[in-house]
Amino acid sequence: MKSITRTLTLSLGAAATAIFLLALLLVVWLDIAYDGPKVPCEVAATVLSRATVLDPGRELSMRPTGSLRQLQSGSPELWYVISSGSLILEHGRQHRPPLPIAVPYTGPVGLSVLDTADKKSSFCLDIVRRGGVELTLIVGGAQVTVREMAKAFLLRNIPVILTLAFAFAATVAAGALFSALIVARSIDRVTKLALTIDPTAPQAAISLDNAPVELKPLLNALNRAFLEIDGYIQKQRRFLGNAAHQLRTPLTLMRAKIEDLPEPARAALVRDIRRLAALVSAMLDLARLQGQPIEKRPIDLVALTEDVLADFGPSALDAGIELSLEQQEHGAIVVRGVEAAIRSALANLIGNALIHAHGAKRIVADLGQGSVSISDDGLGISESAARKFAEPFQTGSPAMESAGLGLSIVHEIMAAHGGMLIVTSAPETGTKACLRFSEASSSVPSGYQPGNVKAT
Repeated sequence: MKSITRTLTLSLGAAATAIFLLALLLVVWLDIAYDGPKVPCEVAATVLSRATVLDPGRELSMRPTGSLRQLQSGSPELWYVISSGSLILEHGRQHRPPLPIAVPYTGPVGLSVLDTADKKSSFCLDIVRRGGVELTLIVGGAQVTVREMAKAFLLRNIPVILTLAFAFAATVAAGALFSALIVARSIDRVTKLALTIDPTAPQAAISLDNAPVELKPLLNALNRAFLEIDGYIQKQRRFLGNAAHQLRTPLTLMRAKIEDLPEPARAALVRDIRRLAALVSAMLDLARLQGQPIEKRPIDLVALTEDVLADFGPSALDAGIELSLEQQEHGAIVVRGVEAAIRSALANLIGNALIHAHGAKRIVADLGQGSVSISDDGLGISESAARKFAEPFQTGSPAMESAGLGLSIVHEIMAAHGGMLIVTSAPETGTKACLRFSEASSSVPSGYQPGNVKAT
């Protein structure tokens, strides 16, 4: 797409050039029309003056220039008398009418159009200076085309035309620059209006109050598109929330009914139901968190982590995995957020470690200032798999039957809290997932953006 400034400059330049040429043609036409018969005389006198040669031996002769040949061929009754002092050069004497002046002429200098002695025609008288010598040119019967008259006018006024062209071009360039600045400021003002839109607000739109008239159709189209996109997003959220709510009740009933089944079939079914229930809960969390504002409150991260670890104690015991808590600093670690959301994030990280950390014997929750990390000593995963953790339905293990929403939910939770999820893992070294809240500003990695997920 072309630059608006460039397009505006080129358009103004082309329009100004056309206007200048039209104005120049108008001036030429007015000059020819105003001066009348004086213009052909002036053209003929100029041609003869340039073709006249004053030899060192003080003889007058004519140089056969292209302009002279064109003048002679186009003027069959052309006659002229050129004199310098006592030297005289004459052409077309048979066409020369009686003159009211003596030849050679010794009167004042200048171009004049005079009538012949019989008043039947006119002739031109011009006296030009060439160095210290005066040439008297008396011309009659000259026929000059409009093109030749325009050419003579341009040649005669080249300095003035160039000066006017330069001044006009400078004015147009200044106007184009000024207009470009105005356009750029208008676009910048509209851009600032667009940046003030709250993406979490329903039916967000760009205000048209201070927008330029020329941009209002575009802004109306954008606002209409925003409304359609917002409606689509709201529809998807309602569907996701309704679907999750509809699934919760039958899952609860199914889990109650299979309690009376014998082992080991019951254990496998309970495990599958638990995974489905976790998926439904994750869908509900995702529907609530995506693009929605939250009300943050102080939360004791230490007490919350201990509580979540206690909830997973029986599952870890069944899996033969040790759960432990390590704290870098004693005392409470307070962060601001929604307790249920942060609890869900920690539960997802610990649950993922229990399910996907193959070969793990120990899972550690490490608490620091404004952060909590869940690490295991399992086999770890590759870097390419770690990059996909924030994508919905990614488990990090192609062998797992279930679909994963856990880390996608954690990503949304941290984005809503202005924090970030950092996942580090490598084969044979285990995996570490860190929740870093905005309070940990002193140790935020370079390139941090709120809600980012990093995997290394």
